Amino acid sequence: MTNVAQPTPQWNPVARVRSHELVIAAIEDQIMHGALTVGDPLPSERELAARLQVSRAGVREAIRVLEAQGVVTANVGAGPDAGTFIAAMPSAALTRFLRLHVALSNFPMVDIVDARVMLERNSAALAAAHASAAELDAIRIPLLQMDTPGLDCEVFNDADTAFHVAIAEASGNRLVADMTVAIRASLRHPILAAMRQVPDWTTLSQTLQAQHHGIFDAIESRDAQRAADLTEQHIRAAFVALPTLQER
Repeated sequence: MTNVAQPTPQWNPVARVRSHELVIAAIEDQIMHGALTVGDPLPSERELAARLQVSRAGVREAIRVLEAQGVVTANVGAGPDAGTFIAAMPSAALTRFLRLHVALSNFPMVDIVDARVMLERNSAALAAAHASAAELDAIRIPLLQMDTPGLDCEVFNDADTAFHVAIAEASGNRLVADMTVAIRASLRHPILAAMRQVPDWTTLSQTLQAQHHGIFDAIESRDAQRAADLTEQHIRAAFVALPTLQER
């Protein structure tokens, strides 16, 4: 009988995971599987440490991280309100993390432009179909602000952002609105820097503003297809008109 050489075991180093990361992963797993929902209490620090076989210091650090992220709320003291509870993550917290992720990930600008087109075409169409009078007013306010002659590009850029965000919020889709806010906020400084490099800012601002008015008119007249098409044309045209953005 021929002896067949057995392969030599290959032992590769495993990633070192700090105990608080194990706790966070365990809590996330319970949330993803529906075992923990908004308002549910977490086990006590001592019980959670025993169940997960980690130190209480690791549990405390995990709770601090999750509280900072808006995933849990921790109340000290006694009584029914004391303890740590699963919280509904507020939009501000979600937007902050998305904004930082987009800003730090160095996505190609063309990818960001395509993402904006997908999100904002949908927002414009939904806003045209569903925007209330109050939501139309919220879109109109930054639009009229941008009509101010001689407006500094920084003020214009902030009003421009407010205009697009108001359209997203008028769409009725909270997640799309939050993602739009995050992307626009992550681009504030690059767009502003690109605007300041434009030789004829006055002409460009007038062009952008004419496009904004066209989008608003389509939304106000309930023309969803036109609103979506004009939004895409505007986003892509603005990208072309700001050459230094293409170098990002």
